[in-house]
Amino acid sequence: MRVVRTNNLVPDFDAAPDSIAHLFALLDEWTAGGRRIFPGELSVAFLDDAAMCRLHADFLGDPSPTDVISFPGEPEDDGTGEPFAGELCVCVAQAQREAGKHGNTLAEEVLLYLVHGWLHLAGYDDIEDADRQAMRAAESAALSYLREAGFVPGWASKPQTAKA
Repeated sequence: MRVVRTNNLVPDFDAAPDSIAHLFALLDEWTAGGRRIFPGELSVAFLDDAAMCRLHADFLGDPSPTDVISFPGEPEDDGTGEPFAGELCVCVAQAQREAGKHGNTLAEEVLLYLVHGWLHLAGYDDIEDADRQAMRAAESAALSYLREAGFVPGWASKPQTAKA
């Protein structure tokens, strides 16, 4: 079973680490068109707009908000005793903005971003049109697989408390 580390930097988002780990266990069982991600630990970070914009600027030269950034891991042990599968950084604010546009709940939009990131780690790309079409087909297949497996995201916005 893969170790999944969750780092939630968004105070009003309940990341539900057990649900995240279950999602990736299911995706690791799925064939993904014969593609897999490296074995080992997977890191998932939930970020706000400011943090995601900094990350996007630092690593991709674009300071605008984005949905998910994937950092591939290393297939070999780096001396820590465990290979590293990679890291997914998800912007919760972007998911909140986009969910309604796509007819999704926040949980569904975040699920799409996590699947999309996992597919990047599995070798899918979405730069060229043909690659983007293959990515969309893989996303659809993965989401169908997850529905058939009965997966329900456990993450959501935390209820807002009234201020006196």
